Amino acid sequence: MSLTFAIIKPDAVERKLTGEILKRAEAAGLTVVALRRLHMTLAQAEGFYIEHKERPFFGDLTGYMSSGPSVVAVLSGANAQPAWRTLMGATNPADADEGTIRKELAVDLEKNSVHGSDSETSAAREISYFFSELDIV
Repeated sequence: MSLTFAIIKPDAVERKLTGEILKRAEAAGLTVVALRRLHMTLAQAEGFYIEHKERPFFGDLTGYMSSGPSVVAVLSGANAQPAWRTLMGATNPADADEGTIRKELAVDLEKNSVHGSDSETSAAREISYFFSELDIV
């Protein structure tokens, strides 16, 4: 079993899709082993997305991610990181496959409802940003 990190973004939390998204993760064979609802400050969002600091979308991304509550989670399962990425779908909902979270639930490219780690290395960093080892059960 491996771990990955997931965020249910402010647009999905606002539209009360947290349960639906977690249900889809569990139906895909992933187990929620840590879960927290929080409202990131701008500084927290900037720290989390620091690898994108030089990109033109950094300000919009961090502003959006600090605009309302999110739900952060650690998911466990066989090949958890690629399994969650597949379930999420392409970053741009217009390019996402049918049946994926982003194709069915996202509003647009910015408000694409979910985040997932893009590698096992990123997953380890992202999990430790929000959770301690004691939180993961």
